[in-house]
Amino acid sequence: MTTFEKLQQTIAATLKVPPAKVTQTTRDQDLPAWDSLGQVNLIMALEQEFNVFIEVEEFGKLNSVPAILGFLEQQGLS
Repeated sequence: MTTFEKLQQTIAATLKVPPAKVTQTTRDQDLPAWDSLGQVNLIMALEQEFNVFIEVEEFGKLNSVPAILGFLEQQGLS
């Protein structure tokens, strides 16, 4: 499973949307469930799923699939 596929599954499960709605270019505004509460839940799910720690300052920057993939790549996951 690729990092994107793992991320896609994590976002879909956390936000309760079909995985097909999560693409390589999905942004927070594309999914109504990806609101402020959804963002917090997603950050916690990412930390758990990918075994990373996300600083509070990073929360707002991780508002799209490309941004999250970039962050995970910086953490050595790709």
